[in-house]
Amino acid sequence: MAEKRKPLLGFVGKLPSGTTPGNSGKTRCPLCMGLFKAPRLLPCLHTVCTTCLEQLEPFSVVDIRGGDSDTSSEGSVFQELKPRALQPQIGILCPVCDAQVDLPMGGVKALTIDHLAMNDVMLESLRGEGQGLVCDLCSDREVEKRCQTCKANLCHFCCQAHRRQKKTTYHTMVDLKDLKGYSQIGKPILCPAHPAEELRLFCELCDQPVCRECLVGGHREHPCDLASNVVHKHGDSVRELLKGTQPHVEALEKALAQIKGTNRALQERVEAVAADVRSFSEGYIKAIEEHRDKLLKQLEAIRIQKENSLQLQKAQLEQLLADMQTGVEFTEHLLTSGSDLEILITKGVVMERLTKLNKVAYSARPGVNEKITFSPKEKAGLCRGYEVYGAINTKEVDPAKCVLQGEDLHRAREKQTVSFTVICKDAAGESMGRGGENIQVAVVPKDKKDSPVQTMVHDNKDGTYYVSYTPKEPGIYTVFVCVKEQHVQGSPFTVTVRKRHRSHPGVFHCCTFCSSGGQKTARCACGGTMPGGYLGCGHGHKGHPGRPHWSCCGKFTEKSECAWAGGQSAARSVLRTVAL
Repeated sequence: MAEKRKPLLGFVGKLPSGTTPGNSGKTRCPLCMGLFKAPRLLPCLHTVCTTCLEQLEPFSVVDIRGGDSDTSSEGSVFQELKPRALQPQIGILCPVCDAQVDLPMGGVKALTIDHLAMNDVMLESLRGEGQGLVCDLCSDREVEKRCQTCKANLCHFCCQAHRRQKKTTYHTMVDLKDLKGYSQIGKPILCPAHPAEELRLFCELCDQPVCRECLVGGHREHPCDLASNVVHKHGDSVRELLKGTQPHVEALEKALAQIKGTNRALQERVEAVAADVRSFSEGYIKAIEEHRDKLLKQLEAIRIQKENSLQLQKAQLEQLLADMQTGVEFTEHLLTSGSDLEILITKGVVMERLTKLNKVAYSARPGVNEKITFSPKEKAGLCRGYEVYGAINTKEVDPAKCVLQGEDLHRAREKQTVSFTVICKDAAGESMGRGGENIQVAVVPKDKKDSPVQTMVHDNKDGTYYVSYTPKEPGIYTVFVCVKEQHVQGSPFTVTVRKRHRSHPGVFHCCTFCSSGGQKTARCACGGTMPGGYLGCGHGHKGHPGRPHWSCCGKFTEKSECAWAGGQSAARSVLRTVAL
């Protein structure tokens, strides 16, 4: 088994003052949480008890040299060449970092023993933090001394026997209490192939420690030397690799520290924003609750006002009804039961009373209505500094009171946008002061009633509505404006759409002689001429209108629409007449 084994770099020696033994080593298994028992070092450099590793559930690892699922022709040929003894690789997962661990042929027990962990366990036991040590020879009594030559822990009885033997008489014996300051007191590492021999040599070819028996066996003629002679060379290579690894550790620690700091800052920022959200939400909720209470009070006030009005009207009508019923009953009784003289005597009083009752004005309809609406989307101003929505409205739009305003109500031009305003009012003629009404507008050509013009209605949210449309052709159009499917005041009405405003292509001048610089061929729409072959007009000559005018159409108003009909002569005149 070509297993790489780390050389034993430790040595028996005192720790520096102020250092506690075992501080740098791990003594407890991450699985059973007890002191290590036969600890094994995994490739990921985590240490676990042998028994704990054997309890982990193994799994099959696909062999890249030809797995079980390889059905290709190339894989089949390779499988034929594969030795029959080759089995699929078995692996486990490290219980600490979940790294995949490929087990050697010997299984868990073929993994490298962590002698450092065993040494730390012994140090911890010496400090009284672990279970008491037992004798290495009898495995029964507690240890009192340690043979520094054999590196064996002995009880009092075995220690005396150790001194009586000739080979071990002069071995150095040390009390355990004197070993508590040592950094390395582990047992000698024995050869797994020759358990009676200690590993003291190192095979450079196989890169593993060996014993004296190994030199005459499988490592014969291999370059071998004492471990103490080669430890520095191999230690230097390990230190060099460690030196290249440490910057990565520092960089990762720095990155993790930055991540931790960023995460801490993130948490603080989240908490701050959450506090802002809660503060805003609580304030907003209080504002909404306050606005709600205000709306409910307003609603209650409206109810009381309307009920008082209804009760007053009811009392007035009941009194009037009682008076009329009294008059009717008395008059009917008089006419049916009274004598002629009695009727004539009482006629004046009865007629005066009935006449007075008949002249009393009253409304057959309730003076107030039940129309109360809530507009949740209507802005209600600020409450506690927050914009709130929702308003209670008692006004009801009256189409008969709604009016239209705008300069372009009855005139328009083709391909130019026309606009006007609808002002919604209630039955009392007061502006609604809010939006939300369903305004219906239709613009229909008189000659093409099946081709209405597209209209746009914009709610100004203040009881007014901006209406716009663009007629494509000149002609007579009928405009319908309805609210609640009823026409407003002035609807329907007609609009005369004229052709587009035409600009003057000519010159607004006093005469063609001046504006053309004395050209004889220059003409003017006014029809004036000059002697000497001049085709255009001149001051005081034939046809001159006597005031400034347009050369293209003859109009006297500078800011006006051109009325040129498009004659040939006029067209040429326009082109020849220029402004100086």
